[in-house]
Amino acid sequence: MNDEASNACPSASTPFPLSLISFHLFSDFLLENGERSNGVHGVSIYAREARSRWSSMLMASETSERQELAKLCSCRDWSKAIRILNSLLSQSCAIQDICNRAFCYSKLELHKHVVKDCDKALQLDPTLLQAYILKGHALSALGKKEDALLVWEQGYGYAVHQSADLKLFLELEELLKQNRKVVCENHAMESPESSISVSEPALHVDEKLNSAHKNHSKLNDDNELCSELSDTSENRSEAFDTSDGHDELRDTVNGNKKLNSESNGAYTSNGHDELIDTVNGNKKLNSESNGTYTSDGHDELRDTVNGNKKLNSESNGTYDTFNKSSDESELCSELSDTSEQSSKSSVICSKPSDISEVLWKSSNKYDIHSESGYEANRNKKFCVTRISKTKSISVDFRLSRGIAQVNEGNYSTAISIFDQLLKEEPTYPEALVGRGTAYAFQRELGSAIADFTKAIESNSSACEAWKRRGQARAALGESVEAIADLTKALEFEPNSADILHERGIVNFKFKDFNAAVEDLSACVQLDKENKSAYTYLGLALSSIGEYRKAEEAHMNSIELDQNFLEGWAHLTQFYQDLANATKALECIERVLEIDVGFAKAYHLRGLLRHGMGEHKKAIKDLSIGLGIENSNIECLYLRASCYHAIGEYGEAIKDYDKALKLELDSMEKFVLQCLAFYQKELALYAASKINSEFSSFDIDNDINPLFKEHWCKRFHPQHVSENVFRQPSLKRSRPRKLDFSVTKQKTALLQAADSIGRKIQYNCPGFLPNRRQHRMAGLAAIEIAQKVSKAWRSLQVERNRNTSKHGKKARRKEKINTPSQNRGGACCSTSSSSETSNSYTITEDRSSCRSMMSWHDLYSLAVKWRQISEPCDPVVWVNKLSEEFNSGFGSHTPLILGQAKVVRYFPNYQRALDVAKIVIKEKKYVHNKADDIMDLSEDGKIQEIMHAESCSDLYRIVGEDFWLATWCNSTAFEGKQLEGTRITLLKMGEHGFDFAIRTPCTPSRWEDFDREMAVAWEALCNAYSGEAYGSTNFDMLEKVREAILRMTYYWYNFMPLSRGTAVVGFVVLLGLFLAANMKFIGSIPKDLQVDWEAILNFDPNSFMDSVKSWLYPSLKVTTTWKEYPDVASTFSTTGSVVAALSSYDD
Repeated sequence: MNDEASNACPSASTPFPLSLISFHLFSDFLLENGERSNGVHGVSIYAREARSRWSSMLMASETSERQELAKLCSCRDWSKAIRILNSLLSQSCAIQDICNRAFCYSKLELHKHVVKDCDKALQLDPTLLQAYILKGHALSALGKKEDALLVWEQGYGYAVHQSADLKLFLELEELLKQNRKVVCENHAMESPESSISVSEPALHVDEKLNSAHKNHSKLNDDNELCSELSDTSENRSEAFDTSDGHDELRDTVNGNKKLNSESNGAYTSNGHDELIDTVNGNKKLNSESNGTYTSDGHDELRDTVNGNKKLNSESNGTYDTFNKSSDESELCSELSDTSEQSSKSSVICSKPSDISEVLWKSSNKYDIHSESGYEANRNKKFCVTRISKTKSISVDFRLSRGIAQVNEGNYSTAISIFDQLLKEEPTYPEALVGRGTAYAFQRELGSAIADFTKAIESNSSACEAWKRRGQARAALGESVEAIADLTKALEFEPNSADILHERGIVNFKFKDFNAAVEDLSACVQLDKENKSAYTYLGLALSSIGEYRKAEEAHMNSIELDQNFLEGWAHLTQFYQDLANATKALECIERVLEIDVGFAKAYHLRGLLRHGMGEHKKAIKDLSIGLGIENSNIECLYLRASCYHAIGEYGEAIKDYDKALKLELDSMEKFVLQCLAFYQKELALYAASKINSEFSSFDIDNDINPLFKEHWCKRFHPQHVSENVFRQPSLKRSRPRKLDFSVTKQKTALLQAADSIGRKIQYNCPGFLPNRRQHRMAGLAAIEIAQKVSKAWRSLQVERNRNTSKHGKKARRKEKINTPSQNRGGACCSTSSSSETSNSYTITEDRSSCRSMMSWHDLYSLAVKWRQISEPCDPVVWVNKLSEEFNSGFGSHTPLILGQAKVVRYFPNYQRALDVAKIVIKEKKYVHNKADDIMDLSEDGKIQEIMHAESCSDLYRIVGEDFWLATWCNSTAFEGKQLEGTRITLLKMGEHGFDFAIRTPCTPSRWEDFDREMAVAWEALCNAYSGEAYGSTNFDMLEKVREAILRMTYYWYNFMPLSRGTAVVGFVVLLGLFLAANMKFIGSIPKDLQVDWEAILNFDPNSFMDSVKSWLYPSLKVTTTWKEYPDVASTFSTTGSVVAALSSYDD
């Protein structure tokens, strides 16, 4: 890595030596002050003398450190030796010191650090054979045997062409001979690494130690680090890291389990990083936890948006790994004595007992059954490596026993061991970290953080302690504190890919996507093989709308490891979010090829098929997923909703009940549990209507308003359950399955409906094609056409009768002041408003229209079909909610949420921002959160606002949260402006905004739009009367087309539904065109959303102009629709309607 070439001697986890800092500061002080008082020459001499004295002190300090290094290595205290080498490297960049540190890391099995140091050494001297040998061993231990072989071959190439150390040359030759065969045998399948009987390269100490202090020559000879290991084979522990498959179990000498910060405070192991991370041996705490220890890469990945648990199992099949920690990697590794010099050294530490061998057996199949994710990590290895000069072997053996208990999942036992150690030395940092980790596994994160804090107090420069506490705080949702701790850790290791990775994930989890992109991008620059960083980078980039870059990042993660389940799962979600169903399904198929027992794959495919309207197929996938993990509430709730939609109410209620009985560990899941309560009641209601006429299915009038309001707002159901009548339970007899008898009439009707319904599809990112919704739309449009046609025919007959009866003299024009004041507006009457144009005035006796449908009746037809097609969507008329209607409850459609660009609606962002600026320029004020008017006419603010290019610019100028209302020019009342939608801009966090449209349906606003819709409906009825009635002349139907578009414009701006306004509006549009003998045979243009065209236009004529260009050429004049069977009689009961919507899967 190029960035590391200039940083061959990175700072250690401890600060620079005081002598070095003092030397530079003091010299600068002398130069600055001496020039002013004594002249340049005198100062220079004085400064040189000072530098000379300080240099002598520095040399003495270095010599002392090298003496200490020799002693530590003779005791095999590799962690202490690393600290000394860190200090030496902070003073001078000696290649041999880098190799020495790599050797020490190898003794602790911190293979990734070995690779990093060897890379640094080889950048400085590409012919250094010792570095090639060490790096190859480390890569082999990481499972990268082919890479190891390439490294040894490269080193052997240098050895052949230079007069190298014969022993190193022979060792390389032997390594190549043994490992070429191993690589060939394991090319197709990775197998446990065999012990390789080779001697390791020696660790060297600068020989100037002997010349500087001859009186220490004997000590130095005895403990010289250039001695080689014995020829007995060294059993290297091949760390079987289920969270990556490539990365090692141990990462640094501290080895803390990663704390995953997904939001619920659980310890998990990260998919890319090693289990053991740093100089003090504490388990990594992964930033994605949910209140329990889980494995991020191979066990459980908790999703962010929906609270869905993402399961990730990179290891499939059986693995039974006997993970033997070599003596060198535990407490008292015995240095070999092959060389003459090292044979003189006395053995200070004896080998530990069998505690150094840890039998690590994972289950034969990835464990996805456990309710608590921390169970998965009981198979993870945790190690703290330290030998203190002042401690006995007994103390460190007890530390090792404590760690072993953590590894075995015996957390209480581990805590008691650490308690005994901490009684003897309360500030023993390794014991504090060990106990903190055990606490974390027991979900006692407060106690864990307290111990990590004490460890920091004991050694404030311990990088890993800062990182660990940061990750623990992230798990508790303390985002600011977590980021602060991780940032502090980066001060000690500024080029640490691992810490950047951790902070990037924490930033992502707390939705600071821009910071996450910055951290993770820096991480992959430093560590180009970090597949976990790549996949999280993809998630972060996708959140900020950088879809091309996001896809590239996801693909990079998979290219690094074709079996990376987490990467495939994230890529699946990426394609699903963009509504690319084909690629999403391909990814899921790949996941199941890797691991057929990966439960999350079945949940993802069930979710995708549900979104595509294939509910029966979704049920099959979700059932398989629940067979693997029966307590997954996401699968359970989704399956219940699928059963509910297809009319299998008994099964739906069973699943809703199971969901209600689960004990949950996150707010996202609790929301699903609340929804299960409401959905169960609605399923019971639907079941009671199954044999009744579909016209009797009326959620808006039959269901309690308070119930509907709590359902829409996802409130806790306690108040509802105590104050609202509950639906009666199903009869004891098993509800019969809905039968769909195929007839010629039904087949013809459904084929026509499918063809028409497909026209509602938006060709925009985020909108999946949904077959069920298409069929619903087609059937609704045909029924609307049939019923509107009957209404128009009755109206025409009435007019003809009146004309014949009274003659021309009897005809008169009737004017009224206002349309009907009833909810639902006017009917298809002959009345007109005095404030409308003459083109909407007809002659008719108003009494003849009382039995005709109103605009509300018209749209209610489509609303009912939308409600029955997807019963888990809360589609209700807002004015049918409780008294909360009076406070303005309405829809909320965000374009930007925090830093996330909402994939469906962000394409309308620039237009919405421009409309907001136009409104401010026109009105010169906005409203704050308290609805008070904020005057913006002074201090040149209007001019600044017109130059604003982003939400951030706009917010900075206004200075606080605000909203503004667009307007709609009225057609019914000349000169009147209706309140359109509200554009709101709210601050979210430090760098995010909620930029959205909100439409509060207050009683006064409802009354205004009720009148406008009544007049628009009446105008349409008038336009189709007379010569236009029944016409097949396209030009004669011009006024009819304009009237349909005008009413559609007001409907979209009205937004009278809690959700579903867009699809209902377009379904009614299709039905009205069909009733007027015009069939839409085209499709909505790519990247265009019809409802937004209406919302972002101030005048209906502007909306009509924007739509005509693509709509009119695709309108075909036809009367073939009149041959369709009658929808209301063909599917007369609620049960038959549900069966018709579900039959395409049969």
